[in-house]
Amino acid sequence: MNKIETIRLILNEIGLPKRQQSDLCCLVILSMAGIKPNMAWKNAKNEWIRIHDIIAFTNKEYSKSYAENSRETFRKQALHHFRNAAIVEDNNKATNSPDYRYRLTDEFLNVIRQKGSKKSISIFLNNHQTLIEKYSSKKQMTKISVVVNKSIITFSSGKHNQLQKLIIEEFATRFAPNSECLYVGDTIKKDLVKNEIMLKQLGFEITLHDKMPDVILYCKERDWIYFIESVTSVGPMDSKRITEIRELTKKVKSGKIFVTAFLDFKTYKKFSDTLAWETEVWISEMPDHMIHLNGDKFLGPR
Repeated sequence: MNKIETIRLILNEIGLPKRQQSDLCCLVILSMAGIKPNMAWKNAKNEWIRIHDIIAFTNKEYSKSYAENSRETFRKQALHHFRNAAIVEDNNKATNSPDYRYRLTDEFLNVIRQKGSKKSISIFLNNHQTLIEKYSSKKQMTKISVVVNKSIITFSSGKHNQLQKLIIEEFATRFAPNSECLYVGDTIKKDLVKNEIMLKQLGFEITLHDKMPDVILYCKERDWIYFIESVTSVGPMDSKRITEIRELTKKVKSGKIFVTAFLDFKTYKKFSDTLAWETEVWISEMPDHMIHLNGDKFLGPR
């Protein structure tokens, strides 16, 4: 097994993501350890070096041709992540300082010198969380939890899903009490909640799910269905959207209520002249109030 493949195996064993197991990343480790193609692993070192030195070593000893202006690539693809994984450390200088340096940590140097032995990797992992776990935990923390139909689900992060959470927890309790969420999408997973049985019973053409509103609530007591669009940048209840939903629900006999939800009044004003008549507007920063666009009723099916 050549030097690059050995380093790749070590990086995999200590839990680095696949992107940080690339040839470039492996060459960074070899350069920082000063390991040439025919050199013994026990001779690895961890002297302070610059990215310039890493590029020069890689080009000379491993016959590569990385340009000097590729330093940012080395920093973003390898060194930044290696530092998070406790593989490398810096000398605490300002990043734009000519004296800024990196080196392998003593713990990872021990792994290299032992060619990634089980014992050396075990010692390293006993002291450090893997980068995959660290990044996964960070991603999990950014998710948005919300109670839907008495169950907890998680939205991916972002303003759109933040507003959907508010629709379910704030709008529904005020203006659609005792309703059930039949459908809610997510910016990553389109059909996060989808009660196909109930949707079919109500007469939905669910094969057209790509045209579903962001949130659908159903109040059995009143036999009302709330079609709600969560709008942060696009997609209000304009005339075109109303036509699409009516086509989707042409067999639905329940009362239909069309609502556009906004996070704030500023966003509402951007779309106010495109909203369809006889629809409702809910703004989360004023949760106790709604804006009714014409008609003889404040809130109810047409």
